Amino acid sequence: MRAVIRTGEPKTLTFVTDHPEPTPSEWPESYIIRTHATALTRDELTWSESLIPKIPIPGFDLAGIVLATPKTLDHNANAFKPGDEVYSFTKSSWQGNAREISTAVEKEMALSARQALFILGKLRPEFTVQSSNSRVRVLAIAASGSVGIWGVQFAHLVGTEVVGTCGPSDADFAKSLGADIVLDYQKANLLECTLEDVWKIATKSGQVISVAEPPEAKKLSEANGKQLTQITGLIEQEKVNGVIDSVFGLEEYKASFEKLQGGHAKGKIVPKVN
Repeated sequence: MRAVIRTGEPKTLTFVTDHPEPTPSEWPESYIIRTHATALTRDELTWSESLIPKIPIPGFDLAGIVLATPKTLDHNANAFKPGDEVYSFTKSSWQGNAREISTAVEKEMALSARQALFILGKLRPEFTVQSSNSRVRVLAIAASGSVGIWGVQFAHLVGTEVVGTCGPSDADFAKSLGADIVLDYQKANLLECTLEDVWKIATKSGQVISVAEPPEAKKLSEANGKQLTQITGLIEQEKVNGVIDSVFGLEEYKASFEKLQGGHAKGKIVPKVN
């Protein structure tokens, strides 16, 4: 099958057409999924855990169609069946989803920005205009980025005051997502955009939350299918929306990563697989 793999030392990206497909016998606890598209995360090629597989594959977001269900579970208990359209956030220590056929388990289905606000930030997930969150101010760094777009929307939806940072060309976009105040990072003397520096502008009782690499070197993202189901409902109700910056073919992997590392994407960069 077609796939983008990482080979050699250092691990560099290569497009291949003969990568082996995962099978139910090899992955008895996983769903086998025909990948429709994946999405890229900035700096994911630097994650040490992404190099654990013998042949690493990038792209840890997944949208696709279920081909086979887990063999070790009661089929009547499976949340999904063959033919279902699903999406997931898969484990970064496994092979990613820049391939035609991929794998996922039910507990991997989650969205990092939602967890950062409601689980780690301890905001009340009450999706109404009036709530106790009105006394809370949320600063979203890179408000127009692939994670920031979700953080801004969720924080706005639960009634917090949202301050977002972005470039001047994205200010109106950030406001359309729900940012009450938008700061031009090129002019506002905030910080050097490292997580250690964020502490300098946090209040005494404030919290610094990251889905990447916080100061204490832990990752604050965890897969949770129930949360993703709730987010799906919000999308269907048009209360929040995903944003796609650009779409590339799988063979255009070099161009997609160059766009990603440029740092000015508005939403997600999506390699389309099938």
